[in-house]
Order: sequence, then structure tokens, then C-alpha cells
Amino acid sequence: MIRVLLIEDDRDLAETLLQLMEMSHMLPDHASNGIAGLNLASNNHYDVLVIDVGLPKLDGYSICKQLRANGADTPILFLTAFSSIDNKLEGFASGGDDYLAKPFDNRELIARITALSGRKSSHVKRLDIAGLIMNCEQQQVSYQGQTIELTPACYTLLEMLMRASPEVVSRQSLENKLWGDEPPSSNVLKAHIYYLRRALTQVQLAQMLYTSTGRGWALRPSNTL
Repeated sequence: MIRVLLIEDDRDLAETLLQLMEMSHMLPDHASNGIAGLNLASNNHYDVLVIDVGLPKLDGYSICKQLRANGADTPILFLTAFSSIDNKLEGFASGGDDYLAKPFDNRELIARITALSGRKSSHVKRLDIAGLIMNCEQQQVSYQGQTIELTPACYTLLEMLMRASPEVVSRQSLENKLWGDEPPSSNVLKAHIYYLRRALTQVQLAQMLYTSTGRGWALRPSNTL
């Protein structure tokens, strides 16, 4: 079942949406203000966050920015009475994944929540896999306070692997990210993987870079290998 956190201060609308989610076989939680919502989102696992923009105590965009800065990759759907392109762009810039203007069709809301569930947001600005930390804004990688020096290609590969962790990322996906539709020979990708593994070796994390023969590579903490 899909776990959803609804952060909405309109009591009547919240009650309607909570009932709708339950009828759609979802498990919803609710917060009526921004601070309470941020606390719930920070301390519990949800598959999707549905956040009203105009909230008391802390607005929806600020909630999203704080969650992304702290490494939360849960997909976020904004609800708002404003539907201009500027409002939508502000929502996406703050780290949101989708945007639904009020009034909306309840069926569309459920469809969008379902589509977002199971994903990881691409807007998260801090990735942390078992203490391996990537600051996406500063493009820095570290482990236990030690900076890991990476080439641009290795950084790109590591970011893809961290965002997908612990799932395997295919060779084709990695090649497309680096070179688009015209990848060089497969040996070039293998060379970059070698350099990435060597960089991780310097902080005793080489075992996290897992090779799935014939499929691709994954970044996995040792307890998930």
C-alpha cells in the first residue's frame, strides 16, 4: 500500500482527501500546519508527500526546501490555488516533483500520487548512502569528513548510482548519461568504473560498488550485498 503524508490546513478538504486515499487503498497521515508536517516527513517513511503551498507556520515550498537540503528523496506533489506558470516554476525550483492546482478532479489526484509512488525524487540536494555523502549543490563527495576527489565522469556515475541505490543501473543508462546517443567503446565506461572504484578504495568503500554481470552496477552498503 502507498503511504502518503497530506499536509493541508483546510479541515474539510483534508477530511475529504483522507477518505479518498483510504478508499483508494492508501495509508494516509495528516498534518494541519507546516511545522508539524515537516516533523512527520522528517521522522517517518512515506512514499509520497502531498503538500499544500499556503500553510500556517511554514509554507509548502519551505518544507520542500528543508527536506531536500536534508537529503529526503520522497516525491512531493504540491496542491495550490495558484496555477500560473511562475507559481509552478517556483514549486519545481524548491524541489517539488508535481503540481496540481485547486480545484482538481479527485481521480487526477489519486492518479498522480500513484504515478509518483515508488520513485525517488531527482531534486534531492544531499545524498547519503551508509555515510558516503554527496553534496549536489557544491558537487563534493566525502566520507567521515574526508573529501573524495573524483573526475567529472566519475562524479556523474556515482551520482546516478547513489540516486538508484541499491538497485542496479544498466550499462546503457550510464553510457547515455555520459555520452548521449553516441557512446564510445564499452572499455571506456569500464575505465571510468575502475577509476571510481579506486577512489572509493581510498576510503575503504570499494566493496560498495557492486558489479552485476551482464546487467550493470549498483552502489550498496555492505549489509545489503
